[in-house]
Amino acid sequence: MKNLKIRVNTPLQYLWLSILSLLLYSTPSMAQQDPQYTQYMYNTQVVNPAYAGSRDVLSFGILGRTQWVDFEGSPQTGTFTVNSPIGLYRNMGLGLSIVYDKIGPAVESNVVVDYSYSVNLGLKTKLSMGLKAGLDMLNVDYSVLNIYYPNDLFFQNDIDNKLQPQVGAGLYLNTDKFYAGFSVPNFLNTKHFDESSLNNQNTESIAIERLHYFYIMGYVFDLNENLKFKPATLVKYVSGAPLQWDLSANFLINEKFTLGASYRWSASISALAGFQISKNFFAGLAYDYQSTEIEQFSNGSYEVFLRFDIFNNPDRVVTPRFF
Repeated sequence: MKNLKIRVNTPLQYLWLSILSLLLYSTPSMAQQDPQYTQYMYNTQVVNPAYAGSRDVLSFGILGRTQWVDFEGSPQTGTFTVNSPIGLYRNMGLGLSIVYDKIGPAVESNVVVDYSYSVNLGLKTKLSMGLKAGLDMLNVDYSVLNIYYPNDLFFQNDIDNKLQPQVGAGLYLNTDKFYAGFSVPNFLNTKHFDESSLNNQNTESIAIERLHYFYIMGYVFDLNENLKFKPATLVKYVSGAPLQWDLSANFLINEKFTLGASYRWSASISALAGFQISKNFFAGLAYDYQSTEIEQFSNGSYEVFLRFDIFNNPDRVVTPRFF
């Protein structure tokens, strides 16, 4: 490797070389899991900024997830995304991602801007490189907990509007039938708790954001003129937690109805359904049945997804996109 030389001629090449270096050489560190999604194939922008603008339309997406229904303190997640191609040659994308995630006493929210730059590798093949930058805010209300030692200094001060920067990047390769992506939504090892927040006690930080690595891939098979089949997968790795691997299989019927199933390795089995209400509007629903012991304390997990597209270049979109 020491004989490898890369010639960099422009500032833009410097930028993307830096992104690639971060993607390849970033090392995991200590922290907690990001939210998980069953309909990840429609919510790609949240984890991969290179997706912004890839659908060649102005696109709005809303996702709501209630996990482990009836389980006290269970995760509640909501996301909002908007993105559009920009530039004279529409080879760039710009978007906004907002995520709200509540787990027990903790509420974490982030607002980030997503930017992508695309290069045509062939007639229908495009490689996009993306950047994600914004702010993450954490609130923790210890008063909702049933604390065994109420006077424990560890729980005396709530966390109010703790702000941290977020910077991430991703790569996204797609054609009209295939896509694959790799991303790290946040490179920064941010500490949510520090010594000064605990009455100046000599206590180390207890929550540090780890690096999350996401790999996604999917392909659309035309079985006949009225039926399409799309298998897809998502792999998420974060240090200190089991590898998360999702496999899904969806069928698109008459360009209108979507039916499918998904399996999250050693965690859950899911049913998915969707309806292309109009050329512009899509609605999706997912239900997860936990294959772990937690299912005996809950009634599954539910997820709803809504997408609205504005076709500002109708010639580029002939049929509804499956991803």
